[in-house]
Amino acid sequence: MYVQNSSASKRKPVTMPGLQEMKAAGQRIVMLTAYDASFAWHIEAAGVDVALVGDSLGNVIQGHRSTLPVTLDDIAYHTAAVARGLSATMLVADIPFMADRDVAHALEAGARLVGGAGAAMVKIEGAEPHILEAINALTARVIPVCAHLGLTPQSVHKFGGFRIQGREQEAAGRILAQAQAVQAAGASLLVLEGVPRSLGKELAASVSIPVIGIGAGPDCDGQVLVVYDVLGITPGHRPKFSKDFLAGRDSVTAALAAYVQDVRSGAFPAPEHCFD
Repeated sequence: MYVQNSSASKRKPVTMPGLQEMKAAGQRIVMLTAYDASFAWHIEAAGVDVALVGDSLGNVIQGHRSTLPVTLDDIAYHTAAVARGLSATMLVADIPFMADRDVAHALEAGARLVGGAGAAMVKIEGAEPHILEAINALTARVIPVCAHLGLTPQSVHKFGGFRIQGREQEAAGRILAQAQAVQAAGASLLVLEGVPRSLGKELAASVSIPVIGIGAGPDCDGQVLVVYDVLGITPGHRPKFSKDFLAGRDSVTAALAAYVQDVRSGAFPAPEHCFD
């Protein structure tokens, strides 16, 4: 039986203009993944601004070695479940591998995830010409878009593994140019993953849209982690850029509250969570 989240009922719904105001005011944005209604409820109660139904569910829920097997049906199912647990937190849903292979498929994904499953925004990886075209087409049809640059997990085979991006000057310049391109195409939010902290700082200052880092240093406009990493329950190796916030605490509620507080204050990510 669904129970109204009394903590969230006291909050105004998070909106894209509100996130833009947070960037302008220097207030850090807190994002966290969610895959079901129960986690969504706890994330919202902790004060998280944005919930992301990431294709990371392929790793932490389905047990795959990459995000590539995740389908649009999978994302739509989990997005609808998370939406039922939220009332104030903004909901973003990933467009999975090859569901963005052309504009028609990207629009279909946007319609299902926003119009059907209850997301407020879709996230799309990369800045190739067809992706920029898709961002433009989605936003022209009032479907907000979050871009994703840097270490984009759907490109794992192209990168030769989950490798930090932008360490060389040429690669860093390419990512900076991509950020300008996705912004020009209409993206209103950007996730930046797996880059040196110096590049994260430069990129966040170079675009007007909020930049949410994951392994991109402390100078982004906000941070996102996989909730399973935050709770220390991810099977196997935990990424360098993550932290077990449940360690030393006695509840999921306390761990999520600590994550929110540390992102807001700038205590997370610390130097040990960053790349040079």
